[in-house]
Amino acid sequence: MPNLDKLKHGLIDAAESLRGALTSMSDDFYRNPETGLEEKKTSSEMQAFLEKYGFTVEAGVAGMPTAFRAGLGKGRPVIALLAEMDALPGIGHGCGHNIAGTASIGAAAALSEVLRGLDWSGTVLVLGTPAEELGKGKIEMINAGVFNTVDAAMMVHGSSRRTVVKHFLGLTRLNFTFRGRSSHASAYPEEGINALDAVIQTFNAISALRQQMRGDCKVHGIITEGGKAPNIIPELASASFYVRSKDLKELASLKERVVNCAKGAAIATGCSLDVREEGETNAPMKLNAAFADAYRGALKVLGLPEDTQAPGRNVGSSDIGNVSQAVPALHPHVPIRQGINIHTREFADATVTVDGHRALMEGVKTLGLTVLELLFNARTLDEVKKDFLTE
Repeated sequence: MPNLDKLKHGLIDAAESLRGALTSMSDDFYRNPETGLEEKKTSSEMQAFLEKYGFTVEAGVAGMPTAFRAGLGKGRPVIALLAEMDALPGIGHGCGHNIAGTASIGAAAALSEVLRGLDWSGTVLVLGTPAEELGKGKIEMINAGVFNTVDAAMMVHGSSRRTVVKHFLGLTRLNFTFRGRSSHASAYPEEGINALDAVIQTFNAISALRQQMRGDCKVHGIITEGGKAPNIIPELASASFYVRSKDLKELASLKERVVNCAKGAAIATGCSLDVREEGETNAPMKLNAAFADAYRGALKVLGLPEDTQAPGRNVGSSDIGNVSQAVPALHPHVPIRQGINIHTREFADATVTVDGHRALMEGVKTLGLTVLELLFNARTLDEVKKDFLTE
């Protein structure tokens, strides 16, 4: 059995030797952002880098051309590093997936360096997971059985703070389309059925519903079609809503109530209603205390303090939640700079600064150190699995 402490110090040195290549890769992704399922250049560059470090790569998994699976070693345990890659429309890498994905790729390469020539059992698995912003990539890979042999999965994400435990809400996406009847809005208003009125009444009903919603629940939406001209009563109007909650049971209940708001608006205005659920539901994050403690061990090795203030605030949704329901999973945050928030151009620009590069290398090291702990400390992995099975 290799000496674990020696391996961890070797991992840090190996990561530092990759600093130039990894920061260059992340910066290149920033300059060439690709949206969900269009990450052709990003995915190809990631795969080529992993092949250079001895990984066997399979492209186009789960029916998605930009998804990939790359393995090093053989047998169990199988520890997966998730490499996100998509950018946001219009603002590029405002969610910092150039850092998140490159951190997993870099950790894998550093692990390859430190494990070379050793007699070890297990598999370091890198999964290229596209279309996180669409809430799709990881779910498709789960459905295709890609996670069936995975013992634990993890990634890091850029943020303004260093947090180990990251909460995510479950998410259902609803599209409402109302159909009425057009007419001249001034000359013959009595002959029209106003579809836009139905959309507006839906928003009003949901606003009233918020008074009785649980504190963790959120509903927010936009009007996607509202008519063509003020003097034409809109015969078609539509809206899109996101419905969120921290548990699946409440999410299903809240979804039904939101749909009923739309149904009531359709009845009140005389419109017909089409309800369409977009994509699959993003599950809430299943927290794993033992996994979090293993990652805290990596922070301790690096001498980095955890920010423990209000870990449940500022919560969104992600398909990592679905992964956490299938296998033990962790999604800690690495700090880029205080005072900036994701999904902004400011955040995207920060990923290619000295602060962004520091966050990237922190992620490379913490991921690599945690993978070593799971591979070579059976007790740690057993605790992670035990925690996963505890409701």
